[in-house]
Parts: sequence; structure tokens; C-alpha cells
Amino acid sequence: MDVMEDSYRKKMGLGQNGNALVRLIILNAVLFVILKFIFSIYLLSELNQEAYYKNVFNWFVLPASLDKLSTRPWVVITYMFSDNHVSRFIANVIWLWGFGYVLQDMAGNRKLIPIYIYGGIAGAAFYILSYHIFPKLVGNIPTAILVGANPAVIAVAIATTTVAPDYRIFPMINGGIPIWVLTLIFVLVNFSSIPYGDAGAYIANIAAAGLGFLFIYQMKKGNDWSLWMNNMFDWFGGLFNPDTKRKKKHPKDQFYYKVAGTEPYKKIPNITQKRIDDILDKINQQGYRLLTDEEKEILKRAADKEDL
Repeated sequence: MDVMEDSYRKKMGLGQNGNALVRLIILNAVLFVILKFIFSIYLLSELNQEAYYKNVFNWFVLPASLDKLSTRPWVVITYMFSDNHVSRFIANVIWLWGFGYVLQDMAGNRKLIPIYIYGGIAGAAFYILSYHIFPKLVGNIPTAILVGANPAVIAVAIATTTVAPDYRIFPMINGGIPIWVLTLIFVLVNFSSIPYGDAGAYIANIAAAGLGFLFIYQMKKGNDWSLWMNNMFDWFGGLFNPDTKRKKKHPKDQFYYKVAGTEPYKKIPNITQKRIDDILDKINQQGYRLLTDEEKEILKRAADKEDL
């Protein structure tokens, strides 16, 4: 294993700070456990299951009713992190882990959360819209709700497949299985119960899938829809951790021209390792595919040097 692969995998480990995939899974798991804990309290007290759904759960899920939505607008976000079915929650976490890991590997870890949120919001918008334009659904508006991470996870799955349709998993099986096959299985599983499920939820999934594709399509054209969201996250995180705020340095100052008080062309100790670390950070944030030829050559020379 060369220095690039070894260092990169360490950076993307489960406990690594800034790992968007781990953050998403933890957020889903924590909210699921909290809601289940409150549900248990309701069952053990004099209150009943209906009281739990009315007083607690309904304030986290997305209603099809615009009147209800106006009293709890935050559910456009919270519904994609909330669930009440153990099997569905576990399935969504597994699929999110599988596709999210590949997406971070190919595009960096600053794209996953924006795609997840964009997909969830697109699903929410089309869910509500479907209940107001299709006559067969209008009558169910008062009781219809959308809950669970399905739309958001489907957006991640389609985005991952769009980034690298030829990416292969399980390489020990005849050279690997293309990721589009896994995506096809995921989509078929989600849409297999259409005759018995909520039609609005399937429309939400389709909308989220389209958003995932559109996000990557725009990214390839140079339009990164994640920038403003990541900047907002960085700003918000800086409010609670001022030590992370550092003045950005010009690449020329950071890598090359620190020569005050030294002889011209004198090498600075550890400059090669520092440059490697910065390139690895770029891989972590943006993905290996966005490295320049010069950066790839630096990693290659470092790997050759390590093998000596």
C-alpha cells in the first residue's frame, strides 16, 4: 500500500473528525433512540400510543397538510432523520453507509451531507405537491405523513452512481460488481410495494433521485451546489470552536517562499511531508479525481521514496 492510500484511508476512518458519513449515521441513530425512549416512557406511563404520536412524533414528521406544516416548518429537515420502524431504519442506515462510503471516496466528504439534505427537501416538496394535485390523494391530506430517510438515501445512491457508474464493489467476485447493479437493487426494493404503499412517498423518492442526479450533473459543469451549505456549516461550527478559525494563507506562502533569513533555494525541513498532508486533505474534501497532475505526481514521488 502506498503512502497516498494508507494516509487517505486513515483520514476516512470511522472515528475521523469531519467524516460526513459517520455524522449522518450518528444523527439518525441518536434521534431514533431518543424517539424510541420517549415512546417507551409513554407506554409505561398512563399515557398511550396515540398520545405519543400526537404530542411528540407528529412534531418530527412531514405532514401533507400545509396548515400543519405552517405550525412546524422545521419538519422539512427533521423528517429525514426520524423513523419509527426498526427494520426500515436499519435498512436505510446500511444503504446510506454503502453508497455514502463510495461517494466520499470519489467526491470527498463535503458533498455527502448537502446531497442528503437536498434530496430530503426535494422529496418533501414533491410529497406535499402530489397530495395537492392528484385527486386520489387529496382526500388523505389530513392524515398523510412522510417519515424516514428513504428520499435522502436515494438521492445519495443516484448521486454516487452518477459520479462513478463503473465503480466496482466486492472485487474478489469476478473483478467486482458495478455499483449501478447495487443501485438497481436498492431502487427495486424501494419500489416493490407500490400497490400497497403511499403513492406520495414514491413520488418523493423519484424527486429525490432526480435531485441526486442533477447535483452531480451540475457539479461536473462546475456548479457546486454544496458550497454555500458547507460555508454555513463551517461558520456555525466556528461559533462553538473558535480555535478552528485560521487565517487562510496564500499557497505561495504556505508551500514555497518561506525563505526569510535562509539561503536561496535552501530546502525547508518537512516541506514535502506538509505538501503531502495538504494534498491528502484535498482528497478528503474533494476526492482524488479533482487532484491536478502536479499533485498526483507529488504523491507518486512520495510513494516511490517510501518504498526505497
